[in-house]
Formats: sequence, structure tokens, C-alpha cells
Amino acid sequence: MKPVIETRQLSKHYGAGDTLVKALDDVSMVIQPGEFTAIVGPSGSGKSTLLQLMGGLDTPSTGEVRLSDKAISLMSGRELSDFRRDHIGFIFQAYNLIPVLSAAENCEYIMLLQGVPKAERQRRVDAMLARVGLEGKAHRRPKELSGGQQQRVAVARAMVSQPDIILADEPTANLDSQTGKDLLDMMHELNQKEGMTFVFSTHDPMIMERASRLVQLRDGRIEQDDRRG
Repeated sequence: MKPVIETRQLSKHYGAGDTLVKALDDVSMVIQPGEFTAIVGPSGSGKSTLLQLMGGLDTPSTGEVRLSDKAISLMSGRELSDFRRDHIGFIFQAYNLIPVLSAAENCEYIMLLQGVPKAERQRRVDAMLARVGLEGKAHRRPKELSGGQQQRVAVARAMVSQPDIILADEPTANLDSQTGKDLLDMMHELNQKEGMTFVFSTHDPMIMERASRLVQLRDGRIEQDDRRG
């Protein structure tokens, strides 16, 4: 089975000399298809940095990131943007929805850029919004939705373009515990039934409980890597 993502001796440094900060330090790991992985650790351990490098949102100081056997850490500009659009779904703590677009339009936007035909876009959006429990809310804009509903739109948007992997950076941080639990149960079900691959950066014990793999970071290095079941 080919890995979805592989990092090879990945490092990210800031500053130089006496002010050098090693946000990530020689991290090598492999994410297999269908994993539900939580990257955990104290603040400043490198969780978000690792996720950003995996997603091509930042460039490593040294090392390599390979996604679907392509070296994304060597890409730049339009090539990286297009590859990221077609292969990675992102879920952010702050939702990052486009405020002037409806829930359906937010979900549809990436497929529009991909050139997916209109009828297929509509079919996928309708099915995914129903899947995340937002039937009847397709035409509402973000300000007309609760925080939990906005994050459900973000999950639908991340999944509707059928990416290879979904990267979620603290996706429950702005949600109350019940809403966060409901959202995680939904993502876990999608992982179990659809085989979607998820990687989370998180402090949330609820995500850790559901994860099939826990990667513990400390001071930019992998301290522990446990697979369950």
C-alpha cells in the first residue's frame, strides 16, 4: 500500500546562531491510507508546523514532504497551488469560510476551480451537505450559521472534492464540547465508512480517544508514535 504522505528528515528552523529556534527537528513519518491520526503535544511542540508543512502551506528548512508520491516540498507557485487544491482538504480552527458565499457555494468553490461539471458539482454538494447534517441550510451564508454548523460546512468543503487526505488544525477549538463531539463522531464515521484519511493537530482529548494513531511531539521531535488496533 502506497503512503498518502511521507515526511523525510523534515525540519523547520527560524532565526540563526544564538536565536535559532527549531520548530521542527528531523521528523520522519508515514501516513497510510485510511488512518485517523492525531498529532499531539504541548504548545510549541511543532504540531501546527508539521501540519502546515504536510499541506504545503509552508516550506521546510531541510527535508522533504511527499504526497501521493510527489515531492510537494520541491514545488512552488502555481504547481504547488494546483496540486494542493486537487489532493488536500483543509479544516481550520477559524473555519475560513468565504463570508459572501452560501454554504453550498463554499463547498462548490474548489470544484469550480478544478473544472468539475456543474451537474456533478451540484450532486456532490447536495450529498455532502446532507452527509454532514446540513440539509436545508445550503443557501445560508456563514453569518447565518452557528459555529458548529460553520465547521460542518468546512468539513463538507474539505471532503467534497475527494482529496487524498484531510488535514485538520485544532478543528474543535472554537466549539462547545457537545458540538465538538458531534463533529468528531461524524468525521470518525466518514473515516470508518468512506476510508477518508485524516490527520489532526490537536490538544483535544476527544480527538485523541478516537484516533487510530497518536503521534506525540516534544520540542519539534517525535517522542512517541502509537498505533491502536
